[in-house]
Amino acid sequence: MSFKVAIVGATGNVGREMLNILEERGFPVSEVVALASRRSMGTEVSFGDRTLKVRPLDQYDFSDTDICIMSAGGNVSKEWSPKIGKQGCVVIDNSSAFRYDQDVPLIVPEVNPDAISLFTRKNIIANPNCSTAQLVVALKPLHDFATIKRVVVATYQSVSGAGKEGMDELFTQTRAVFVADSVDVKKFTKRIAFNVIPHIDVFLDDGFTKEEWKMVAETKKMLDPKIKLTATCVRVPVFIGHSEAVNIEFEKPITADEAREILRDAPGCQVLDKREDGGYITPLESAGEDATFISRIREDSTIDNGLSMWIVSDNLRKGAALNAVQIAELLVERGLIQPKKKAA
Repeated sequence: MSFKVAIVGATGNVGREMLNILEERGFPVSEVVALASRRSMGTEVSFGDRTLKVRPLDQYDFSDTDICIMSAGGNVSKEWSPKIGKQGCVVIDNSSAFRYDQDVPLIVPEVNPDAISLFTRKNIIANPNCSTAQLVVALKPLHDFATIKRVVVATYQSVSGAGKEGMDELFTQTRAVFVADSVDVKKFTKRIAFNVIPHIDVFLDDGFTKEEWKMVAETKKMLDPKIKLTATCVRVPVFIGHSEAVNIEFEKPITADEAREILRDAPGCQVLDKREDGGYITPLESAGEDATFISRIREDSTIDNGLSMWIVSDNLRKGAALNAVQIAELLVERGLIQPKKKAA
């Protein structure tokens, strides 16, 4: 049994990673189609040892396509995902366009796989924000054991979360600093080279940013609406890999040793926590890896039943491309989708 899969936004960082991961994980494809805007028509992208020519999204017929993985931004998704879904193709959307729609499941397979059955309402499944995805993978097994009351998180988010333009800006600014050229600021609100920026997405009326609000809303939708969460999201001069300093308050007692053992056995988690020089993960080591890494697990003596920890993951993989492919795998594993019969 194999499926025809379309990747929308195939020329972007995440789109290319989706193609890589589909091939790496041996997803059962009969055909893969690379789609993007008209200006990218004819661009070549790789799928394993094959080269795919990019086709324009607005000229493609989805009626014989089984799965569409969408990574072209919220505006494109709002316009196209409902149209594609109505043609009987299941859309897995990486943007924020449908994450908060109650008729669209928001899925991290290690966290809330059973919610995937709701996809039939609109034929759309939402992928969470990159910073939320790695957080809930680590929170889920701990919540099952001791029930989380409150989470305080500070993120250290890489520039790849802002796309190729963000990565290019860090590179060009860094080079400019070293050769004493003028530093141009285009993508970010302030210089990112040798700096940190406590501002991701737009500001809301309450002083939080949209990125911070996303972490709250998505954690509640996927994990538990009773969890209280506050976030400060920060862009840092790292190319790939989001890091998070997380403080958690539980209803029931839980020790650092218990948390360590629970997370070692949890799907998608890898614990690297030695109390010695280098005995922890950094974003550099997470790049290219599928796991959500947890380090620096320790008890917080300032509150009852409190823990602090450090969570790191490759944001282009688990935060986006890998999670989307895992959702597609979940559809197949649970028999929720069948290949369309091809016309004779």
